[in-house]
Amino acid sequence: MGCNQNCGLLTAAIIGAVLAILGGILIPVGNDLIEKTITKEAVIENGTAAYENWVVPGTPVYIQYWFFDVQNPEEVMENGSNPILQQKGPYTYKTRYRPKENITEDKDDTLSYFQPNIALFEREMSVGPENDTVTIVNLAVVVAPVVFPNEHFQAMMDILITSSKSKFLQTRTVKEILWGYEDPFLKIVPISSIDKVVGVFYPYNETLDGPYRIYSGKDDIRKKGIIHSYKNNSTVEYWPSYCGMVNGTDGSSFAPFVSKSDVLYFFSSDICRSIHATYDSEQTVKDILLYRFMIPPSAFASPLSNPDSTCFCLDKKTTQNCTLNGALDISSCKEEKPVIISLPHFLHGSKTLFQFVEGMKPNVEEHTTFLDVEPNTGFVLHFAKKLQMSLLVKPNAKITPLKKIKDEFVFPILWLNETAIISDEKAGVFRSEVIGKIELLHLIQTLLIAIGSVMFLGFLIAFFICRRKSPK
Repeated sequence: MGCNQNCGLLTAAIIGAVLAILGGILIPVGNDLIEKTITKEAVIENGTAAYENWVVPGTPVYIQYWFFDVQNPEEVMENGSNPILQQKGPYTYKTRYRPKENITEDKDDTLSYFQPNIALFEREMSVGPENDTVTIVNLAVVVAPVVFPNEHFQAMMDILITSSKSKFLQTRTVKEILWGYEDPFLKIVPISSIDKVVGVFYPYNETLDGPYRIYSGKDDIRKKGIIHSYKNNSTVEYWPSYCGMVNGTDGSSFAPFVSKSDVLYFFSSDICRSIHATYDSEQTVKDILLYRFMIPPSAFASPLSNPDSTCFCLDKKTTQNCTLNGALDISSCKEEKPVIISLPHFLHGSKTLFQFVEGMKPNVEEHTTFLDVEPNTGFVLHFAKKLQMSLLVKPNAKITPLKKIKDEFVFPILWLNETAIISDEKAGVFRSEVIGKIELLHLIQTLLIAIGSVMFLGFLIAFFICRRKSPK
């Protein structure tokens, strides 16, 4: 009887040890299985989850626009007063809902494609209709002396500006400002090569961006989504040196197994450059743990604060771009139009930017760009890309509407938020198909080790106790 009992206890202890060892073995084996499964589905190849979501985003993407409406137009135009600006918006458009076009699978682990540009107005997500009006700076008048730098030519332009009754400020509809309108001044300029239509994003709708060429990740998952070339070049012509390099992905996803120490690079054709984001915090979105990466203030810092920005400073004589934090002159990629980009409301910007305009209210929480990345897959499940578009305005003695401007300054027009968040349905599928399976495997590993260890120690101790009490 005693022998049978001792043998049973010893057998149970051995079983416990086997279970604990099995749980330990499952850690590297299970992790390897998870890695292989995620890697397979993360490759941008026909038939994978990543490919399906890459062709057409599975989550709706929207762009919200807020306009800076001038509240004192007469004082600004007659006395050169500082414009008092009031934010008006959002006006929301659905975008990226059309599939990528001309997709070509290349032999060297790359895919080529064009990204359709399209924006569909969403009235129920907006404060008003597209025909709401806003008073902003006159785009054509401000750009005229930059496009025509010759003083004699500017005098001729002034005659046309005056005869067309164009002023420093103008009132236009939301639709016109964004997507274009026939300008009365440009309409009578007797130069056929000059486009008579202007708009902040003209031309945009029904155009194609690209071609892009990206790595699928099939041969090397670490390259997944990284842009090989944009418009058949690995650099953009607008910036010299490393500033012109096309780095990173398009920002919609990254290689799997993202760590908090990673620096995520992505390229944005909107601002004609690559930019980076660094880890900020952990976020939980619809019960999914995500890593939030944010664009640091140094990304738009002047060379005085960030020496890496030196090659973004192209014209040291005529702009303040080399000394101002928070503002980047991108005129080189906007047909020399004096376009300035920044974070909304000049967030992290120099005090000089606030000196000549009133009504700017920067807020870190509201105006910061972020990417919420699921660390296992590298998928971006929530993001908000926020940018402000402004024009550099300068006094000009030859152009009547610009004569009363007292100083060169950056005039805000609008700011945008391109955003998306995973839907409830997609989040449910993701939790069950990805997170749920990973958590189940980890639970099995933990239970096997815990139960096996308890069984081994418990029955082993019981075995020695019973053996000691048994008669010799």
